[in-house]
Amino acid sequence: MARTFTNEARRAQIMRAAIDTIAEVGYAKASFARITERAGLSSPRMISYHFESKDDLIHEIVLHVFGAGAAFINERVSAADGAIGRLQAYLEANLQFLREHPRDIAALTEIGPHLRDAAGQRYPSVGAQEVSVQSLEKLLADGHVSGEFRDFDVRSMAVLIRGAVDGAARRLRDEPDFDFDAYTREAVATFTRAVAR
Repeated sequence: MARTFTNEARRAQIMRAAIDTIAEVGYAKASFARITERAGLSSPRMISYHFESKDDLIHEIVLHVFGAGAAFINERVSAADGAIGRLQAYLEANLQFLREHPRDIAALTEIGPHLRDAAGQRYPSVGAQEVSVQSLEKLLADGHVSGEFRDFDVRSMAVLIRGAVDGAARRLRDEPDFDFDAYTREAVATFTRAVAR
């Protein structure tokens, strides 16, 4: 199917409705019928026209949310000065994106255990984090090269930092009154001190 502006707008409408439905009722109960109703469409066939299957729709949602998050974070990291500044921007941008997109993050959390690769195999949660860990490893390694960071194991530090970000995502879902401003301040201060020479 050729991608036109109208098709892209309809796909975006369906994905938004699917994200909101999954966030509200969970992955298992997010049927095409419920997504159709939330999107204000006349028939579930409208979804099938734009997406081959529920797996295809879910895959597109994951790509969309991760892509939006990556763009948001990369823009802020790129604008920061020095390795310390980039690490601080990385943490602040990650946590800001979580706070500003709670339904997207809730939907991803629901989708996670059901996500399959092209061969039908489940993605392990560690594997799903690997792209984020590797990009963070590069940021940390650059701090070593510039001399701003002390000597530490880059892989371990990247995993620790990602754990702090992912832990915040779970808190966002399960603890609505969680103080994200305080968490952001403490995460930035903790990891800045942890890496600084």
